[in-house]
Amino acid sequence: MTGRREPDERLRARLREAAGAHEPDRARIMARVEHGMAAGDRGPSRPPLPGWVRVAGATAAVAGVLVAGGYAVAPVVRGDAPAQRPAATAPASREPGPLWSGGAVDPHSNEFWAQSNITLGTNAPLTALTVELRVAQTGSVTSTGAWRSLPEDDFAFTVGERAGFLVYRWTLKEGRTVPAGEWVFAGQYNHERGGRDAGGDRYSATATAASGRLTVRGGFTPGG
Repeated sequence: MTGRREPDERLRARLREAAGAHEPDRARIMARVEHGMAAGDRGPSRPPLPGWVRVAGATAAVAGVLVAGGYAVAPVVRGDAPAQRPAATAPASREPGPLWSGGAVDPHSNEFWAQSNITLGTNAPLTALTVELRVAQTGSVTSTGAWRSLPEDDFAFTVGERAGFLVYRWTLKEGRTVPAGEWVFAGQYNHERGGRDAGGDRYSATATAASGRLTVRGGFTPGG
């Protein structure tokens, strides 16, 4: 019995000695952990983005830089006529009586195209109204459209050349009424390249209210 116990005790002593002498390779373990985490972060491989996505991203980044630098980013100008939209105009100048008006070249006009805005205000309903815009023929002036903030079906509209002017005319149809408020009438047109002088352009409006016949007229201030 004594002979058996001694080898067992020697074996246990050797095992304890070997366990105490063992030191784990921390550097190798940490390297494996870091490698595994990096592989997890990468995740599954993704297909390359289409070219148009990369271009759109670059364009958005450039736009962000321009805005941060205090520059306005304008939409691309298409070759067709601009869509109808409410436009910024010079404030209407009030005149004696229930009818007042103001004219301005729209600030969105460019070196090939322009829009002339007439703002007409009334503090009483109108039972008759004719608005006329006269754009001087300064070179290659051709109509590209027109609009008004009042219902289209309430007006008869014409446009054509007459005596050196491109003439736009809106006439309120019989039985229709213009309510009190401020309303915009706009004519759009192409012109020769470069800044166009609107000094020769004119507008006029004649109306009928409960107080009688009313007339306003004027010219156009530059857009800005």
